[in-house]
Amino acid sequence: MRILLLGEYSRLHNSLKEGLLLNDHEVVLVGNGDGFKNYPSDISIRAVWCETKLGKLVQQSLYRLFKFDIAQLEHAIRFYKVLPHLQGFDVVQLINEKPIQTIPFLELWFLKKIVAQNQKLFVLASGVDYLSVQFLMDKKIPKSILQPYFDNPKLNKEYRYILDYTSKSNAQIHEYVYQNCRGYIASDIDYVLPLTGNPKFLGMIPNPVNCEHLAYQELDFEGKIVLFLGINQWNYHQKGIPYFEKALAQIQARYGERVEIHIAQNIPYDQYISLYNKAHIVLDQVYAYDQGYNALEAMAKGKVVFTGAETEFEAHYQLAHPVAINAKPDVDYLVHHLSNLIDNPQQIKMISQQAREFILREHHYKHIAEAYLTTWNRN
Repeated sequence: MRILLLGEYSRLHNSLKEGLLLNDHEVVLVGNGDGFKNYPSDISIRAVWCETKLGKLVQQSLYRLFKFDIAQLEHAIRFYKVLPHLQGFDVVQLINEKPIQTIPFLELWFLKKIVAQNQKLFVLASGVDYLSVQFLMDKKIPKSILQPYFDNPKLNKEYRYILDYTSKSNAQIHEYVYQNCRGYIASDIDYVLPLTGNPKFLGMIPNPVNCEHLAYQELDFEGKIVLFLGINQWNYHQKGIPYFEKALAQIQARYGERVEIHIAQNIPYDQYISLYNKAHIVLDQVYAYDQGYNALEAMAKGKVVFTGAETEFEAHYQLAHPVAINAKPDVDYLVHHLSNLIDNPQQIKMISQQAREFILREHHYKHIAEAYLTTWNRN
């Protein structure tokens, strides 16, 4: 089977590709690297000119004056050049409804070309899209990434790219993709919730994790308990970082030399991984119901991760023991659970082992690839 994976925001498609290759399929991944994360792809549409000295100057000036990101145009130019090579695939899977990340009318034009020159089209619900934003705007669940915006509409700058999914142009993209795809596949519980009851929903297939690239690290408790917080300024409030920062300040004051706290901001993926390799505890996000990709990779290495692990998640996987700490937007709650772990290192070790076992059991990239193949063939 020839498979085209279009877009990459988290390493989901890279891990899926690796699993599909083990099953002897031909796979091509097209992506733009997703900014500073610089995820690999077979065919890159990365806005490399915008990363030059002149390009950055032009990009910043245009954005300041017109709120237009010229990188979107460069994505389009590069995608147009490779479009003739993106045909004859049995399956095309989009990382979400806007995988090319270009100007809306060009995004729609490209997607029409992709549909016309290939066979089956599937869409991942693995990030915000038209349906999920509409669902969150209706405030149908107790916690969501939009909560900080609801509490403080002045955060509209940080939330602009999310709110933009409700625009008329993006609604048109959604309608076309929805009508022309075989269905939507959710990557975790957070994306199951907006799709439940939708006739195009094909179910959830957990994120694939290449466990062979993520060796389990036996935790050393001889020295300090190490805590790690990675910050991306573009989703600072969406991840609930202020709650983590306040909790860490209290932990530092309470435990002093017994803990070692690392905070990293806007760094490349490889450097991010290197920094948290020595951590016992990783702080991920407070508004999720399930784990995103960074949390899963940390869990695969045996870290105790503060992330989404709500009752819906526990019920789905029928968990009898914790594999992560369910984080909430509550500083006292976070301090309580952090303190409990620091005071009881054996609990860290227990959750560490359970986290690794969970990833191997539920997220192994070879088995997840097989689940995708079954879904694609069935529909």
